[in-house]
Amino acid sequence: MKRLVLLLALMVSASAHSAEPDAVAKKEISHLIEHLGSSGCRFNRNGTWYDAARAVSHIKRKYEYLLDKGLVKDTDTFIRLAATQSSSSAKPYLVKCGDQPEMPSATWFQSALSKFRATGQK
Repeated sequence: MKRLVLLLALMVSASAHSAEPDAVAKKEISHLIEHLGSSGCRFNRNGTWYDAARAVSHIKRKYEYLLDKGLVKDTDTFIRLAATQSSSSAKPYLVKCGDQPEMPSATWFQSALSKFRATGQK
């Protein structure tokens, strides 16, 4: 019985690590990261403003970590887990583009995703 429980636990663990976004989600996530990088916007993380390149580097590291853990199954999950708030402080990330008011990064990414989807690119 103990072997069966251990085997089931290993199977569940292995299946969790094999979760991965599909091709459409990967394309959307890649677009969002590239869009941030070319946006010229600034990104606030834990009270400090960073340029877009530094933000992209940080979000890519978080994304890779989450992928390794099998936690990103789609684009919305990527936004929620990698691009919305600090994992250590739970403070929300902010984005500020030019003279526009700052906004929560979740709003910025969801808007960028909606625009990308509206172009019909999949």
